[in-house]
This record gives sequence, C-alpha cells and structure tokens, in this order.
Amino acid sequence: MNSRSEPSAAARLELLRSLVIYEDRKILAFNKAPGMASQGGANISWNLESELALLADGKGRQPHLAHRLDVETSGVIVAGRTPRALAFLNTQFAERLAQKTYLAIVCGGPPDRLEGRIETSLVKIKARGLDLMRPATVRDQSSLTAITAYRTLASAPGAALLALQPETGRMHQLRVHLASIGRPIAADRKYGGLGSLAHEGIFVSVESLALHAWTLSLPHPDGDTLHLSAPPPEAFQHVAAQLGLAEALKIAYQ
Repeated sequence: MNSRSEPSAAARLELLRSLVIYEDRKILAFNKAPGMASQGGANISWNLESELALLADGKGRQPHLAHRLDVETSGVIVAGRTPRALAFLNTQFAERLAQKTYLAIVCGGPPDRLEGRIETSLVKIKARGLDLMRPATVRDQSSLTAITAYRTLASAPGAALLALQPETGRMHQLRVHLASIGRPIAADRKYGGLGSLAHEGIFVSVESLALHAWTLSLPHPDGDTLHLSAPPPEAFQHVAAQLGLAEALKIAYQ
C-alpha cells in the first residue's frame, strides 16, 4: 500500500469503530472481519492490534488485545483498555476461564457422531514454508494436549454446521481436529477443506475459511461475567443459506 492509497486516520477510526460490539472503561470487544490480522508479523502491514492506537485515551494509553484469532477466522476478540485490565484478561485466558464457542461449516456432511469430544494431541511442524499442526503419533516424544467439544446444529449431504467449544487453546486446534475426523472446515486450504461444496446439483463456492468465533464468556475485572456474541459475516451466512443450513444458523446466533 502506498501513501496515496492509504486511508486517512479518520477513515481507519471509522472502520475500527464499526467493528466494536462492546465497550466500557476497561474492556473493548470487536467482531473481527475475516482476512484481518489480529497482530503484526511477516508480510503483515496492517493489523487490529496496531490500529488500537487510534483508541488511546487521554493519558495516551493504547488498548491491547488479550488473545488472538487466525487471520482467516472472524468473530469476537477482546482488548484491555488499561494495563491492569489487560493483565486481568490475560490471566483469564491463561487459566482457561474464558469460554469460547465457534461456528464452522464443514465438508463431507455431519460427523459420524453428531456430538462429542475430540481428544487428539497435536505437534507443531513446518511444511511448505508454513507453521502448521498435525495430530501426534506414538513416535512423537513431545506433543500438546488438545481437546475440542462439538455438536452438530444442522446438516446437508455434503456439509454440516457445527458449534465448537475448545477446552484448550492450541494453534489451529479446531481446524486440525475437524480435519482429523474427516470433516475439514470449508475453504481451509491448509488442512484439506474444499472451496466448493456440492448441494442439490449445484456447487456452492466458499471463498474464505468458514470458521467464526461466535460467543465468548469470561470474568470481568469488576467482578461480573461478561457474555459477548457476534453474528457471522455475510459471506458465511450466504454459504449457509445456499447449503440449506440458514435456519439453524439463524437460531444459533439470535
């Protein structure tokens, strides 16, 4: 992006504000768009964390994210507005006191068991120049415990809508776990998800990863429990409608 095409600070602030789903003196929550990086990194020139400087308070204190979502994943993400609030939130995530639920559209129809838990340990690997994960084998000397609870909300012959609750927070956990049971997330090109799904004689194109951070419940620094939710992006809803999953999706997030 060159200087001529770079949006003004006012335009960037307007975009950032459009993503806010909750705010108070200590916490900000956003509905992150798919394709938006949570934090900076290699080949990332624009990300949510750096944009939070636009929301600095009168003392110049910038909010900071308390966790992250993959670039391709949309949905609820929270930030602390003060150092003390951020430290509190970091503790909730580290001690697994934050309860998350995701929505995913998977390939291949419903899982063999419509509801269950996937308890498959994972190993970090480098493949095709990418940082990836794979299920651990008996030969692996070290691995990371990973547990995901899931339930099927609706299904079609070639796809299904699932609600996912990770009990651990490993990189790409949901994506690898679903691929490991033969139900990769639609458009997950890293783990075998198809970008086109057949339904009633037509092919439904899925252009972005069909994974959405739907709800998040966690303790608030003031003592209450904060319950956050965000509707899936329009592209996710459109794919669900084309696959005959729209009614279940509507019930889920309303």
